[in-house]
Amino acid sequence: MLDWGFYGRGQEQENLLRILSRRRWFFARIAGRRRIGKTTLVQQALASAGGKTPVFYVQIPDSAPAGVLSAVADAMETFELDAKQFPRPTSLLELARTVRTLVEAGVVVALDEFQYFSRKHLYEFTSHLQAVVDDLARRADQVTGGLLVLGSLHAELVALLEDRAAPLYNRTTDHIELDHLDVASVAALLRAHADDGAERLLFLWSLFEGVPKFYRDCFEQGVLGADRQALLSKMFFRSSSPLRTEAESWFLHELRGRYDVVLKHVARHPGCSNGELEAHVHQTSPETAEQVGGYLRHLIEKYRMIERRQPVFARHAARRGRYYLRDNFLRSWLAALQNPVAAINFRPEAVLVAQADDRLMEVEGHSLERLVAQLYRERSRAGVGDFALTEQIGGYWDRNDTELDFVAIDDDNKRLRLATCKRSPDKLAASLSSTDAHIGRFLTAFPRFTSWTVERVAVAPVLDAQQRATLSTRGYIPQDLADLLEGLPS
Repeated sequence: MLDWGFYGRGQEQENLLRILSRRRWFFARIAGRRRIGKTTLVQQALASAGGKTPVFYVQIPDSAPAGVLSAVADAMETFELDAKQFPRPTSLLELARTVRTLVEAGVVVALDEFQYFSRKHLYEFTSHLQAVVDDLARRADQVTGGLLVLGSLHAELVALLEDRAAPLYNRTTDHIELDHLDVASVAALLRAHADDGAERLLFLWSLFEGVPKFYRDCFEQGVLGADRQALLSKMFFRSSSPLRTEAESWFLHELRGRYDVVLKHVARHPGCSNGELEAHVHQTSPETAEQVGGYLRHLIEKYRMIERRQPVFARHAARRGRYYLRDNFLRSWLAALQNPVAAINFRPEAVLVAQADDRLMEVEGHSLERLVAQLYRERSRAGVGDFALTEQIGGYWDRNDTELDFVAIDDDNKRLRLATCKRSPDKLAASLSSTDAHIGRFLTAFPRFTSWTVERVAVAPVLDAQQRATLSTRGYIPQDLADLLEGLPS
């Protein structure tokens, strides 16, 4: 069996290597959701740099100062740092001074989950660190080490480093934002360790999107190439399942029980409107109904768990917005997995796994639209295929029930693609008459496209020759996931 490799992240690795190669003081921020690969990126970059740069890494716990100092002391023991040269800190002030001592000795210091220093009982550390950072910056050419701060709660990390009132405001020298792996990289790792068939890609991308750690967990459990229900059983339903508590310990722990009603409804009804959401909350939790607006604002701006999408061409302030969960894993957990996993002590595992699998298939119908849009973006960025995007791809809807899964625009060549996506090829063919009507209303609403080349596209995960012929006869370009992956660099 092939060993697990390092997939994607070419540009991010190049950026970090450039920072490390300066051999002078730096203060870099690396941000991204948990399990996205921040620590692995640092490890890979250090290894690619020759492995000669000494490093000290510690994950900051969400605890009192004593817990943080204990974690730092334990990490110093793990990295075998000499206690005489680097005394173990006994206060947050001493911790800041320890960072300076290490960096002056040429060490790259990596503080993971740095956002926890925004907690009231830890916040003083940022003032102490400001003095250290300012001193090191004044001597940047004489300092060969640097400081990496890694964080998974975006708003809190940004507040510590970019809020004008924060002690560390405007001190960072470099920023690296780690997003999901692109689809081509996910397909490459599946091709290396399982198979990159369309059904498996859609199933796993709907669950994990581009979070490499989740795929590696499946690989290490021996189920990356297993059938759907075997993978779900192993990863979620056993007492030793590595992902059984992942959503609760990451997303939902941070919320401490708030916003549950809002999150679950958006997960189970992707694309719901503000009115639909308010009606649901009023019915199920009247005592929190008046707070829906505030909840949404926090979930969108602070936690980045929900996004509000507008139809293409709509004004930013238009009232036709729809709400979606940003993270596939959280959406799959809340919409399909949470309740069956919670009932494992009361019902047969096989029954609950089958129930979760059925619900995930529904989730995948909505995921397919996002996956196709992402592939269109990747193809255009790589210059692959015959359609170049000049505007961000998006869906379209209006008050007349017009509904298009995505609208792709090539303004340079005056080409417009209007698409429908279905998880089932049979449903795809059956929906074309309805799609024709939606496209007709769209073109009436936007007469500027009258002189353009308008292409109708029908997408399913897999299409056979007969299905392609049927779609072509109806005037649609047939595309499946294999078509959209073809030619992409992995």
